[in-house]
Formats: sequence, structure tokens, C-alpha cells
Amino acid sequence: MGFFSSLSSLFGLGKKDVNIVVVGLDNSGKTTILNQLKTPETRSQQIVPTVGHVVTNFSTQNLSFHAFDMAGQMKYRSTWESYFHSSQGVIFVLDSSDRLRMELLKDELMMVMEHKDVVSRGIPIVILANKMDIPGAMTASDITVALGLNLYRSGTWSIHSTCALTGDGLDKAMQQLSAEITKYMESRRT
Repeated sequence: MGFFSSLSSLFGLGKKDVNIVVVGLDNSGKTTILNQLKTPETRSQQIVPTVGHVVTNFSTQNLSFHAFDMAGQMKYRSTWESYFHSSQGVIFVLDSSDRLRMELLKDELMMVMEHKDVVSRGIPIVILANKMDIPGAMTASDITVALGLNLYRSGTWSIHSTCALTGDGLDKAMQQLSAEITKYMESRRT
């Protein structure tokens, strides 16, 4: 098996390693989402708030992800940008039931979407409108309008409704992110 894995890697047929940054305000569900993306036997039983950052590894069909789960508390948000230069993708997680912090959320999301490393390198961004299971949560369409994303034409981004606790919506979002990262990596080779 090791021989075939080595041979696959040599010819570019194996899974590609990619770095992604996972950001969003505190208590949006970033760590819970990453926990859902791991294999069942490697999932944590207890989720605690992230301090600084934690690296989580998981795979999709064609990519091996090294996800930098960044703390969302205000004192840590300034550290997010130092990870963009070495990333091939960004996941921005938001709590779709947190209507009180929509303006703050918009500011932080725009900081990410307009960051020089994200823009100049064309890094794809997947926005996860999490906690859709909570009564009164905003829909992805409502969030798109509330954050002004319907007017945002530059960059590669998409928004997906998710529920971190059940995993609903995560497969589709990760398929989208994987496809966008694959396109991004291919465009960087030419």
C-alpha cells in the first residue's frame, strides 16, 4: 500500500495537501463544524472555545485539509490575517441566529474578503451560515442581503446554510470549497 501511495503522489494522483483558515465571530460554531468534518472515530466528545488557534486535519475525496481554526474573540481577530498568505481557502462561519451582531459580522467578513492576500491571490471563500436549526435563524438569502454580499462582485465566494450539530449542509459546502480550491491551485500552476 505504501508503494502505491508513493507512486500516486509522484504522478500527482494522490490527495493534495491544502491549508485553509477558518474564521468567524466567537460562538459561531467553527470548532464544532471542523469536528463534524473529521472521521467519526477521531471526533472530540467535548468542544471548548478556541484560544489562539488549533489545527484540525480532515480529508475530502481529493484534498487533505489542514484547517487553522482561529479564535473568534475580539482580542484574537487581528491574528487572522497572518494566516491568509499561506492558505488556499477560507471558511467564514457565522451564527445565522445572531441578529444583534450582524453589523460587526459584516465588518469582519469584509475585512477578510478585502484583505490584500485574499484578493491578490484570488483565494476562494466559503461562508457557512451556521445554526440554521435555531428558530428564527436568518436564511442564507437573508444573510446575503443583510451583509451586502448581493452587491459584492469581486472574488470567489459562496454561502451555504449549515447546522454543525447534525452536519446538515456541510457536505455540499465542502464539495464547493474543494472544487474552488482545486480550480485555484490549477490556475496557480499555469
